[in-house]
Amino acid sequence: MSETIKHPFSPIVFKDTKILILGSFPSIKSIENNFYYTHPQNQFWKILTSITAYPINNRDQKIWLLKESRLGLWDMISFCSRENSADCSIEDEEVNDIVALLEKYPSIETVAFTGRKSQMLFNLHFGHLGIDTCYLPSPSSAYAKLSIEQKILAYKEALNL
Repeated sequence: MSETIKHPFSPIVFKDTKILILGSFPSIKSIENNFYYTHPQNQFWKILTSITAYPINNRDQKIWLLKESRLGLWDMISFCSRENSADCSIEDEEVNDIVALLEKYPSIETVAFTGRKSQMLFNLHFGHLGIDTCYLPSPSSAYAKLSIEQKILAYKEALNL
């Protein structure tokens, strides 16, 4: 049976953010831990710390890494039903107001996606905006098509870090 869930986190964006990274929706483990990409098997923070060499031992250091790198973080979905953390289990989704966020933070030049679901939803609802976009390989360890080393290279190139 699918559970209906509201997105629990605010976006992390700063006045000088250049790239907004959008996932689909937080994993069950991330919701339990009250922060983005906190499932122990998720490679998101390992990838970013590898690229930037900034420490990520706690939530404040993760936010600092984003600020220093001029990265923002949010998700495409504000509300959905799902049975587990997999994007393929997401149903009846409602999207966040990306337009309002981009208007509030005009320094954002690029929107990056950490998966095909977030990219598809953005293109469906906001593709008309004309903002630059890029795809980042999923940081989920379940996405084993690429090694973490290949993901690091892809993120480094796409985010220009």
